[in-house]
Amino acid sequence: MAGSKEIRAKIKSVENTRKITRAMEMVAAAKMRKAQERMRASRPYAEKIRNVAARLSRANPEYEHSFLDKRENIENVGLIVVTSDKGLCGGLNTNILRLAVSRLHNWEGEGKGIVVCPIGNKGLGFMSRIGAKVKSNLTGLGDTPHIEKLIGAVKVMLDAYAAGEIDAIYLSYNHFVNTMKQEPRVEQLLPLSDEQLGTAQGNWGNWDYLYEPEAKQVIDDLLVRYIESLVYQAVVENMASEQSARMVAMKAASDNAKSVIGDLKLVYNKARQAAITREISEIVSGAAAVG
Repeated sequence: MAGSKEIRAKIKSVENTRKITRAMEMVAAAKMRKAQERMRASRPYAEKIRNVAARLSRANPEYEHSFLDKRENIENVGLIVVTSDKGLCGGLNTNILRLAVSRLHNWEGEGKGIVVCPIGNKGLGFMSRIGAKVKSNLTGLGDTPHIEKLIGAVKVMLDAYAAGEIDAIYLSYNHFVNTMKQEPRVEQLLPLSDEQLGTAQGNWGNWDYLYEPEAKQVIDDLLVRYIESLVYQAVVENMASEQSARMVAMKAASDNAKSVIGDLKLVYNKARQAAITREISEIVSGAAAVG
């Protein structure tokens, strides 16, 4: 059994660790509320631009944008993987990366070429370690993501799709369900489907527009903005999931530390009682020997 001094040092160390995890839990809780507000605030914009894009895609049928073109042979696939820049958020990154790797293995088995675009330091590091072909990447988004920072990395993938280098683009991220549940998802980003645009069941009527300067430029720019809004929505969903997962993980760490401290104090008390009993026994034995 360890001595009393060693046990006291362990108790002090675990108490210091618990203070850190408690502080991180409170910081994550504050950031989680802001991230959830940011996520909910971005949803109306994403819904509105989706409706506009859907109507424009139907209003000008003589012009077919490449994002709407269904390609028969899918030979090359691009995957945008959204992860966090920091760790200590439970199994959040592990779950989404496991799902992404499963898809990569399926595509490899089908003989498809694959390029990836990691968003987040954890995803970039993982994809580099497994030898994936990184087309573009983005790290260091901070706690408040801006769509301007996303445009560069996303545009590389969109340009590759427009040039025919990629036949389909998928987006993987953690969808925020609630504080205790985050759902890893892989969704098709391009080509855009009727379900994504919301035109499968809707009766849009005979929509028509006056385009300035011309229909091609307006539709091109709008669909690019729409894709960027989808990626931005995935990033803010993932950030809300990250802060929620970190808060839960730090609370679990604090609870575990409290349990460990209780166990160590019990061991310390037993060791102290054993030492006292031993000293009394030595005193009694010495007195008996003298007598």
